[in-house]
Amino acid sequence: MKLFNELSLTLENPLWVLDMELAVFDTILSMHSEIYDLVKQDFSGVTGKSLGRKDTPTIEQILRGAIYKEMKSLTYRELEYTQYDSRICALFVKLDGRKPISFSIWQKYISMIKAKTLKQVMITINKIAQEEGVEDFSKVRTDSTAIEANIHYPTNNSLTWDCIKTFDRLLVKLCSETGGTITARRYKKQAKKHFCKINNTKSGEKRKELFGKQLKLLRTSINQAEAAVVALTGRGKISELGQALLGEIKALLPKAEKVYGATHRHEILGEQVPNADKLFSIFEDHTDIIVKGRREATFGHKVNLATGKSMFIIDCEILDGNPGDTQAYGGVIDRIKENYGVVPRDMATDGGYASLPNRQLARDKGIVNIVFNKVVGSLRNLISSKSMETRLKKWRSGIEAVISNFKRGFAMFRCEWKTRPHFDAKIFWSVIAYNIRVMTSLLLGRMQTAR
Repeated sequence: MKLFNELSLTLENPLWVLDMELAVFDTILSMHSEIYDLVKQDFSGVTGKSLGRKDTPTIEQILRGAIYKEMKSLTYRELEYTQYDSRICALFVKLDGRKPISFSIWQKYISMIKAKTLKQVMITINKIAQEEGVEDFSKVRTDSTAIEANIHYPTNNSLTWDCIKTFDRLLVKLCSETGGTITARRYKKQAKKHFCKINNTKSGEKRKELFGKQLKLLRTSINQAEAAVVALTGRGKISELGQALLGEIKALLPKAEKVYGATHRHEILGEQVPNADKLFSIFEDHTDIIVKGRREATFGHKVNLATGKSMFIIDCEILDGNPGDTQAYGGVIDRIKENYGVVPRDMATDGGYASLPNRQLARDKGIVNIVFNKVVGSLRNLISSKSMETRLKKWRSGIEAVISNFKRGFAMFRCEWKTRPHFDAKIFWSVIAYNIRVMTSLLLGRMQTAR
């Protein structure tokens, strides 16, 4: 009840009444400074510059600015503008009369907060909900969803073209930066013609011929890039930009080899290439292919979510590859026990998690009512009564609404943050923002009841 009482005091300021979600998070942060300590570890080696603009934000401002950005679904530039435009934003971010922080500074520092730190912030907020009596973790339901990475639809043709044009761009810049120490022939114009022709060719033999020509250009581009790396490696007189370009080329070489191998096997030799041997983007190489039933394939990552009876997302796991739901079942129970010190009494999932080993695992962990929405063969739900089974099945379907609310409310159908660490961080930022929204709704309901 302490949070409830402190929130009532916060709402005496009329500005906070205009945005209850921010009022709730402001109250949480005011009462729980340990959240700042969690974030502070990601900035342990960062110090402000002694010269230049004095606009390095505090840890408190970084965390508050990030939450404001997620709650309002803003870009970094929009966040900079909103500091000028909104008194509530200035109050929440605690500008305290100073000049608003630039979008580039926001991007620099918010992107430094790691996903594992944000996961601990999520857990801390959920523990606060537990202390306030709005969540007790006695009931758990879990389901998975796919979140797209920010890539174009991958085809052998597009990936081959991506490799050739990227090598061309990097080598041209590197030649200019090294003052002509190396030279590189350009194959971009010819490769683009092949790319367009392949897109408009249906004949199998003609496509095979065109792919043969395109792969020769890719092999030549790879060889040229390798020669540039050999020629420049170990040379002392290379600028910082030149070193960065050389590093990008080195990182691209194994990706291009993988694209070449998969394309040659499929388009020239006619093989069915396993997903493990494929690359779905040379820019976001962490991308997995997610196939669920007969639905269209998604290119991104599979995310397993679990909620309690209060609609809070109490567990979030971003999975590698495309494992079956049955493999994620036991981990949910273990993490809830580890993070919150509680073993749920009831657990309900859809049929994708159903298996005899999972039922036995849940029983051994101490769960009383174990319900799968669909069971086959000899598998049966373990329940205290038939009525309990019916209620848990109906309750389980509510997680579909949670996933929809989470993805629609925070634009999480596609994650636009680049690289895997930032992809993970963006998901946890959105989970935190979603949980704040749920907590706001619950506390407002309690306040109305108190009246």
